[in-house]
Amino acid sequence: MAEALAAVIVACPACATCNRVPRDKLGQGGTCGRCGGSLFNGEPVTLCSANFAAHASKSDLPLLVDFWASWCEPCRQMAPAFATAVAKLEPHLRLGKLDTEAEPAIAARFGIQSIPTLVVIHKGQEIARRSGAMPAGAIVEWARQAAKA
Repeated sequence: MAEALAAVIVACPACATCNRVPRDKLGQGGTCGRCGGSLFNGEPVTLCSANFAAHASKSDLPLLVDFWASWCEPCRQMAPAFATAVAKLEPHLRLGKLDTEAEPAIAARFGIQSIPTLVVIHKGQEIARRSGAMPAGAIVEWARQAAKA
């Protein structure tokens, strides 16, 4: 039981394989046991139907999802701020972007009606939501508060 508490399951951003990482070594990064890629690469994960469950349900890390679309001007304006937030939130949160045009079923499952919308998901359950573009500092502050809840 102590071993289970000492490890965290982290989904690989490249191949979505779930990796067991010692909790006390989480800040040191690590590599995927399957593909050898970095578990934390300083960039949001591009989410799709093939990898969404690994990051949203199987990983122990809360997942901050930016639901967006390429035609959305506020989404495009917020993209650099969201990318900047990764450096301040990893490795305690995973950040991912989900294109609502490419993945309408996932967007519908979460009832996304306006974009950009940020949703924090932990173990498959939505724990917080906020719509509208935000600067990087506001994203970081909101996400940290939401993940504590």
